[in-house]
Amino acid sequence: MIEVRDLSVHFGNARVLHDVSFSVARGESFALVGESGSGKSTILKALAGQIKTWQGGLQIADRTLQPGRRAALSRQVQMVFQDPYGSLHPRRTIDDTLSEPLIIHRLPDREARVLSMLDAVGLPRRFRFRLPHQLSGGQRQRVAIARALMLEPQVLLLDEPTSALDVSVQAEILNLLKALREESELTFLLVTHDLPVVSFLCDRLAILRAGRIEETTDVAQLRAGTLHSAYGRELFEKSTDG
Repeated sequence: MIEVRDLSVHFGNARVLHDVSFSVARGESFALVGESGSGKSTILKALAGQIKTWQGGLQIADRTLQPGRRAALSRQVQMVFQDPYGSLHPRRTIDDTLSEPLIIHRLPDREARVLSMLDAVGLPRRFRFRLPHQLSGGQRQRVAIARALMLEPQVLLLDEPTSALDVSVQAEILNLLKALREESELTFLLVTHDLPVVSFLCDRLAILRAGRIEETTDVAQLRAGTLHSAYGRELFEKSTDG
């Protein structure tokens, strides 16, 4: 479903990705793991069309991508951002937010689709005409997930979708994402620094450091603490401290 081959990115004279390669199968949940500055979010932005120049090869759903925005893929690929408040327009109701992609793509039955999606993400229908500031952080992130799913994409790009939330709310959102993936056979590409989140939500992971992949492994190895790279073992030890 997702193919990344020898991806390199420069910002000015600084090279932030060095020939990164990995693949994500249809229906798989794959994580890019690393500390701040490792390059994991840059990969996500390249796939989302938010970076204008890069070198290498990118494919999603058998379609070869070119640098820049790609409206043609919006029906297949959507993104959920880290900050649920910052990603929602403060003056648009939830109904406005969820209806917008349907209007842009001229899809019918907008009201029924909005109500169905509110049900799917566990939000009461009475929230439909509320503004973002009238919702909790977890409720706002449910809206962001609902918006991403309105066009029934095959792939969700998840940029630290729970890191801005309280611990108890994080669990709710992770459970929601896991259930939605199973119900709709979605493919996930998750960016995070949180190994317990990876263990819960993902099948495989790549560990990045300074723009390079240190290792690619499966979640069974992560749970067992048998990562191969020294950096991977260092991250695992940090995640289990305390």
